[in-house]
Amino acid sequence: MNRIGRRANETLIEMALSADDDIAVLTKFKRSWSEGEESNGPLCETISTAGSEVPSGSEGLNSTETTLLIPDHQVSGRRYNLFLKRRLRIDKRHESKDSIFFRDGVRRIDFVLSYVDDLNKEWEKKLERRKEFESNLQKAGLELETEDKKESEDGKIYFVKIHAPWEVLITYAEVLNIKVPIRENDIPSMVENPLDCMLTPFRLPEKVMHPEPDYFTAPFSKDKQELYLINDESTFFSPSMRNRIVNYILTRCPYGTEEGKKKFGIKRLLNNGTYSAAYPLHDCQYWKKASDPNCDNERYTLYMEWARFLRFYKEQPLDLIRKYYGEKIGIYFAWLGFYTEMLFLAAVVGVICFLYGLFTMDENMSSKEICDPAIGGEIIMCPLCDRECEYWRLNTTCESSEYSHLFDNVATLFFAIFMGIWVTLFLEFWKRRQARLKYEWDLVDFEEEQQQLQLRPEYEAKCTQKKKNPVTQELELVEKERPLHQHGKLFLCYVGILFWVRPSCLKCFLAVWKNMEMEPYLPLTSQAVRFCISGTTVLFWVSLIIASMIAVIVYRLAVYAAFASLMENTQSLQPISGLLTPQLATSVTASCLNFVIIMILNFIYEKIAIWITDMEIPRTHMEYENRLTMKMFLFQFVNYYSSCFYVAFFKGKFVGYPGAYTYMFNRWRNEECDPAGCLIELTTQLTIVMAGKQIWGNIQEAIVPWICNWWGRRKARSNPENLYSRWEQDHDLQTFGALGLFYEYLEMVIQFGFITLFVASFPLAPLLALMNNILEIRVDSWKLTTQYRRPVAAKAHSIGVWQEILNGMAILSVVTNAFIVAFTSDMIPRLVYYYAYSESEDSPMSGYINNSLSVFEISDFPERNKPKQNPEGFEQCRYRDYRYPPDHERKYLHTMQFWHILAAKLAFIIIMEHVVFIVKFFVAWMIPDVPADVKAKIKREKYLTQKILHEYELEKLKERLCQGDKRATEKEFIATEGRMELSRAM
Repeated sequence: MNRIGRRANETLIEMALSADDDIAVLTKFKRSWSEGEESNGPLCETISTAGSEVPSGSEGLNSTETTLLIPDHQVSGRRYNLFLKRRLRIDKRHESKDSIFFRDGVRRIDFVLSYVDDLNKEWEKKLERRKEFESNLQKAGLELETEDKKESEDGKIYFVKIHAPWEVLITYAEVLNIKVPIRENDIPSMVENPLDCMLTPFRLPEKVMHPEPDYFTAPFSKDKQELYLINDESTFFSPSMRNRIVNYILTRCPYGTEEGKKKFGIKRLLNNGTYSAAYPLHDCQYWKKASDPNCDNERYTLYMEWARFLRFYKEQPLDLIRKYYGEKIGIYFAWLGFYTEMLFLAAVVGVICFLYGLFTMDENMSSKEICDPAIGGEIIMCPLCDRECEYWRLNTTCESSEYSHLFDNVATLFFAIFMGIWVTLFLEFWKRRQARLKYEWDLVDFEEEQQQLQLRPEYEAKCTQKKKNPVTQELELVEKERPLHQHGKLFLCYVGILFWVRPSCLKCFLAVWKNMEMEPYLPLTSQAVRFCISGTTVLFWVSLIIASMIAVIVYRLAVYAAFASLMENTQSLQPISGLLTPQLATSVTASCLNFVIIMILNFIYEKIAIWITDMEIPRTHMEYENRLTMKMFLFQFVNYYSSCFYVAFFKGKFVGYPGAYTYMFNRWRNEECDPAGCLIELTTQLTIVMAGKQIWGNIQEAIVPWICNWWGRRKARSNPENLYSRWEQDHDLQTFGALGLFYEYLEMVIQFGFITLFVASFPLAPLLALMNNILEIRVDSWKLTTQYRRPVAAKAHSIGVWQEILNGMAILSVVTNAFIVAFTSDMIPRLVYYYAYSESEDSPMSGYINNSLSVFEISDFPERNKPKQNPEGFEQCRYRDYRYPPDHERKYLHTMQFWHILAAKLAFIIIMEHVVFIVKFFVAWMIPDVPADVKAKIKREKYLTQKILHEYELEKLKERLCQGDKRATEKEFIATEGRMELSRAM
């Protein structure tokens, strides 16, 4: 096929070498305009030309700050005609500023920088930085256009619009290994499912679900442009690809030397206030289509079909999300949607288990005996605190014992085992879904080296020492993903021409080449010091969480007596005294206090985690994300789950017995569980923390950005819409940030922990998570589409380290649920009584409450524990334990039934864990990670792509042979044909 806009007559002018050991390869190409073309001067009057000259050797950049300069080719007649056709649009620019193009109406705005020209003491330094930075951007081939502050809505902000021309795009598309279409996909689609007609109400229109045809793709190469389906250079690279390329240049472009160190990257300039914002543009307003017919209006489509809550029952347009926001955000919404779909099954089973408890509540013998005045009303319980608390009757806990049966019944065991298998199915089926997305989104051959394994600019800037790369034995340039020797024939051609034109450069080049065998590194001693500081900081904050949890426990112990006294002496609380017991009041208030502490510690630790991760200076982007993820998750894990672990595994387990209670810090008596068990308290704790986190998270994610944007746009609403430019509209939105997606994952993974680690205590947790996630998908999509600036597109082929965290939590959940069923619920003691100690054949569970309560002689109370008053003259009281009565020779020692129950609990844990683990591993083994049809399609596409590329090379060789090119030997021709045959065979 004929390639549109083919370039020719490339001439290398100069390669400048710096005075020190750095190298800057500056290639410069002149644009040849005919006289007729030059007469159309106004056409290009907005193109920035300042700083287009090649800098002198003293301005050379070091190897980590080299900016690849783009050759400026001769503009073809066809492109020039395109300029003329669109020239008329320039006269319309006064009509509306809501445009995504430069003033000429031709060049697309790929990125925007903004700054405020404030006259403070650093004004001159910032001005110099901006001048140098923008000059280097122009040398890199980017085109800039500045909007004066007088044109802005508030009259204070300058906007620098950036356009990446074709030459820049194709150069960096090759550097970033971007895949582009070479032929339309001819692999037949999957056989239609007969049940698809039932899913029609949940489907979106085909043009929304699949906005682009499916193509065979191959990594872009400047030398093979005829091979690709380049129908229009202005639309060949999608806007997300374009802003990704520009962002790559911005993060590596230098802006000068300060304090003896060379500085570069837009991130530093944003941090030091040189620029106030840097962002790509949304393509239109979200509530209406753009008037420009060349606008795709993808933002409007996403809002109408995806970001509105009324579309909650519809599938997500993942291909359109990926096209507009990039693969990294697309894979997040794919995972969140799949997680929500799988939660539907868990929620249904959980509701069934809850309904079982509800319908069998009246058949629960334990609560019947507690509520019976002749049984529970006659049982006098020992005081729950020292001195201040009084003796109380068991039937006062009637309501709470009935409610505890909702979650503490036989269905709890079934649900715990089911969730252990469900989490395995979720993770395995997600792997299959992820593999399908990798194929559909051209991520099969995606290599981490191309994106995540490139050195971070911050690492290169802070690591001044260099050493040889132990693998490649050479230094990789700014494009770390493309070592110098891989630039191939084009690089050698440039070097050869250079030495032919300027032989004196040979000696300098060899010296520089030797220096290029070195790469920056952080000395081991510096790493050790930084890791020690980081580890100590993390340990301190984890200890602070544990200290706060202990403080909440102390609160529970200290206020229980106050609540007991208040409810006993306050007449207005008597009507609800049966429902609101001192135990429940203490548990609810402590849970709320704990939630507030969690939120405060989270806010502070987020800043600390980012700071210590930056201090460690991770080498690559992947290392940075992984380290930050592990720090944040460890903190959140301890912060959110510590209180639940306390209630589930510690509360009521180490209380001692009357006359020999155990004390915390030798002052506060340890808490006891309700006579019906601690499971209801764990349910209360879990509900408050989980629901509170979800409500607070939605407030933070939706309401706060909306208020901030409303406040920022309040003045603009009074101005005509055509004066409120597209770059100003986006500037007034919130910044999504590089860690925006990280917090979304973290929120969902913490929720995943709630519904897996403690689900045995609360079968309705999956239902709450399902309802939250249905809302979460629409809230996330709404805020991303309407309240945030457009994020820079990024690639990702999986959810990354979160997959390993989910796997770890899945394994841990089996253990925690087994312990909850065994030690927190009352199931095992009831089963032991049912099979070994029941005395009634007609009603095996009758007498269980009396059997589970031991007897204590009140006269044996030490003065420290003895209540101040005993108005009814009780001689004995009961407490929850299995101990011998006071008249037994083994007074107050554990009975044999206690050891039987303990043995049964340990046996249950071992059996349940082994059964669930065996089923989990068997299911994981049975389900392949990659579907068979996807494997076949991947092989088919690889074969066809290789065939297309080989046929292209073969045609090129034939042309060269026909033209008498001696370099195209017969052996090379035969080798190429042989490679095609080998590809077919493989």
